[in-house]
Amino acid sequence: MSFDTRNGTRGAHQPGAGGPVGRWMTRMMVRRTRRKGGRMMGGDVLVLTTVGARSGVERSTPVRRFAGPDGTSIVVASAAGAARNPAWYYNLAAHPDQVRIELAGEVVPVTARQLHGAERERAWATVTAEAPRFAAYQEKTDRQLPVVQLTPRSP
Repeated sequence: MSFDTRNGTRGAHQPGAGGPVGRWMTRMMVRRTRRKGGRMMGGDVLVLTTVGARSGVERSTPVRRFAGPDGTSIVVASAAGAARNPAWYYNLAAHPDQVRIELAGEVVPVTARQLHGAERERAWATVTAEAPRFAAYQEKTDRQLPVVQLTPRSP
C-alpha cells in the first residue's frame, strides 16, 4: 500500500521546524538524542533521517518510536494532532528506500511502509496503550494519523 493520507481541515497548532527557532530546536533535540540515547517524550525516541521530497537534501528529526514485530520500528506521523502531516511523512512517501534511523547509537538503513487496515489497527492499539497522548492527538484532527513501519534492510 502507498502513503496516501491527505491533510485534514482541522487540528492543533503544528509544532514546526519552519523558522530559525524551530530548526534550532530540532537540531538540538537530534544532537541530544544521539548523545544521550533515545529516551524522551515518555519513551523511546529515534533519529529519523529522510531525503527531502522536493529538495533532495537529507533531513533528520527525532520521532517517538514504538517496537513493531520482528525487529521493526513503528512511528506515527501525528504532528501533535495538527491538520497537516509532518514534512517527514512526505519525505518517506517520496523516498521510502532512502531512510535510516539511529537507535541506541546504531545507524540502521530501513524501508518505510505505511500501515493500513487490520495491520494499522493492531499497531495503533500498541501505540495508544503505550502512549495514550497519541489517542488525544487523533481527537484533535480530522485526518487519520498515519502509522508507518520501518523495516531494517541490508546496508
